[in-house]
Amino acid sequence: MQNVTPNIFTETKVRGCNPSYITTSDGVVVIDTPQLPTKAVQMRKEAEAHGPIRYLINTEHHVDHIFGNYYFKGAGTVVHHQGVYDNFMVVGPELDPFAYAQEALPTDDPDGAAIFPDREEYYQDPNKGQIVFTGDLTLRVGGHTFELIHTPGHTPGQVAVHVPEERAVFTGDTVFSECQTWLMTSNVDEWLTALETIRDLDIDYVVPGHGPITTKEYLFVQRSMLMEWKTAVAAAVAKGWSREETVERVHFKDRYPVDIGQEYMMDYINEWNAGSLYDKLTA
Repeated sequence: MQNVTPNIFTETKVRGCNPSYITTSDGVVVIDTPQLPTKAVQMRKEAEAHGPIRYLINTEHHVDHIFGNYYFKGAGTVVHHQGVYDNFMVVGPELDPFAYAQEALPTDDPDGAAIFPDREEYYQDPNKGQIVFTGDLTLRVGGHTFELIHTPGHTPGQVAVHVPEERAVFTGDTVFSECQTWLMTSNVDEWLTALETIRDLDIDYVVPGHGPITTKEYLFVQRSMLMEWKTAVAAAVAKGWSREETVERVHFKDRYPVDIGQEYMMDYINEWNAGSLYDKLTA
């Protein structure tokens, strides 16, 4: 895993989100867990080598941020915003999260098949939130402050985790660094506000949901991407294009690659982005 600071460890080079942990003088705080089973088991072992895991925080409910919780049972208290808790591994119109996690095994984690649970076993105890909050929440562990800031937009329960002692923030998928942005069923206007909230923080490091570690300056790039998507689909609506025409003709496939392991989903991402925006703008 990459050392962002002497106490922050994050993984940006495997399929799924950027799972991370922070070491303190009184244990470890995990932020998001690996989607791939063997990576989850490995990360837990590495984190616990620095001390007991005190908290496990998920920044959102999307499967690539939460599936690995299953392999962290008994390791710290799981903390969820109410929006994460309510949507945890719920099958939606755009994705069956359990099936999506399973389909990654042959290509990205063949050894993980041996420790992958069946659906019924998994849903008996996927390791959901034990502390569930609304609004914001502050945790203190070993001289470190963990400010969980509600930043809805990408998902309703989205949180950014600000660690002022490390001058860092973990944004979840409020930031896609140098890779395709998944809009899907998000609220773009709330997302833009979330970026402004993060930009007001006094930080040096932005740990995004996907892609390389970046800085506050990249927040403007992410803002531009959201605005371009919304403007392009709004222009399509103004021209009288149908939903089918909009989905076919409005895309940003040439702007960024898809994050690691998801290259085959380029069309899927762009079609869902365009389609969901079209639905919102024509509602």
